[in-house]
Amino acid sequence: MGVPTVPFLPVAGPRGLPLLGNLPAFGRDPLAFLVRLRDDFGDVVTWSLGPMRIIFLSHPEHIAELLGADERRYETPDIGWSFRRLVGDSVIRSQGADWRRKRSLVQPTVRPRQVRAYATTMVDCAVALADRWQDGSRVDVLREMTLLTQRIVVRTLFGNDVGDQARALGDAMTVAGGEIGAELRGVGLFLPAWARTPARRRLLRAVATVDTEIDRLIRARQTSKGLGNDGEDLLSRLLAARDEGGRSLTPREVRDEAVTMWFGGHETTSTALAWSWYLLSTSPHARERLTTELDRVLDGRPPTIDDYEHLAWTQQIVKEALRLYPPGWMIPPRVAQDGAVLGGTPVPARTMVWCSQWVTHRDARWFPDPTAFRPERWDTDPQQAVPQHAWFPFGGGQRSCLGARFALVEAALVLATLAQRFHIDVDPGEVAPTAGLQLQPAISLRATLRASSYRPVRPAN
Repeated sequence: MGVPTVPFLPVAGPRGLPLLGNLPAFGRDPLAFLVRLRDDFGDVVTWSLGPMRIIFLSHPEHIAELLGADERRYETPDIGWSFRRLVGDSVIRSQGADWRRKRSLVQPTVRPRQVRAYATTMVDCAVALADRWQDGSRVDVLREMTLLTQRIVVRTLFGNDVGDQARALGDAMTVAGGEIGAELRGVGLFLPAWARTPARRRLLRAVATVDTEIDRLIRARQTSKGLGNDGEDLLSRLLAARDEGGRSLTPREVRDEAVTMWFGGHETTSTALAWSWYLLSTSPHARERLTTELDRVLDGRPPTIDDYEHLAWTQQIVKEALRLYPPGWMIPPRVAQDGAVLGGTPVPARTMVWCSQWVTHRDARWFPDPTAFRPERWDTDPQQAVPQHAWFPFGGGQRSCLGARFALVEAALVLATLAQRFHIDVDPGEVAPTAGLQLQPAISLRATLRASSYRPVRPAN
């Protein structure tokens, strides 16, 4: 990492309650609480979440050092009972040699060449949605984007043999995500594994639905080569993957990775798209520039993966939406081990270290006028370059999100496809975010669809 240039000087944060520490204040409004830590105390703040001692980082240099640290110096702990029940022992929770093996097997399934192959599916699903929309119709934006990204993830992850179970699977994943988010904000995080609260019972029912359907799909691939599937979907690639010793993932490991891919590839993108439409509705200039770019680059045809690099403004809209409203608003915490160091200063063993995209992305030191939607701040100007890890919606270091490229391509191509055909006018008014497992709008984003004057021309068959 080189010689540290930013002092690492932990200061004590707000005084907490006996036993609970700062849990009540954090649970009421996690976003405001973490911003307060930075604004009132500084870049390195100690506080407590129940019995856990935490150091909160908000400076990009410290965050980069943490995320790039040797895994032997920082472990990733369990993120609650409910999260563990859903994703099992997937790569996101594994450690050491097990993590290295699983990452080497999963990573090839989402490399740029594979993402390129999935781009057509992304656009086809978006075109099908636009074909169903009508001028003047009223929609719930997040719901529409959720259903769209569900279709995309079903086709890319499982092929086309989910059938009528797609909705049940999607609903189960939504329930699971809600329960996990609620647990992370409250006392449920500290309950013993044997406790069966109503929330945990709902979570278990949802996970049972997920397990039943994915087990069926895995058996279908194993016994009949996917019922005619061509083997190009992500599930088939996971089953076919082999490590250096020729070993494959077990069916349970495939299940865990498939669930993690579904969860990360679906909710993250649908949330980012919903916030993008909301922000575009507040900025006629940004939307007009988007329309101009789409007319110039696409000339009336649906986008392809070859257009992606030419849709610079479209990408900047997505990037700015991810800055202002990062779906993953906090990095999974790291637990310091013996020998852990930050900024040249030893970190006490067993201390939990946190950082938050929400806090750092909205820091005026790195982003002037930080609450303003300004996609132009991402214009390629070296003078305006931001520090590494001032923007990190997909994490960083060895444990950065494997599906980052998939999510960015999907968001840009879907945005381009739908914006060609419609303006999505979200109802006026400020919409606050709510911090669950994903950073989603606290209220429904109701919108009116306005057909654009320039309809795309379908390519001849």
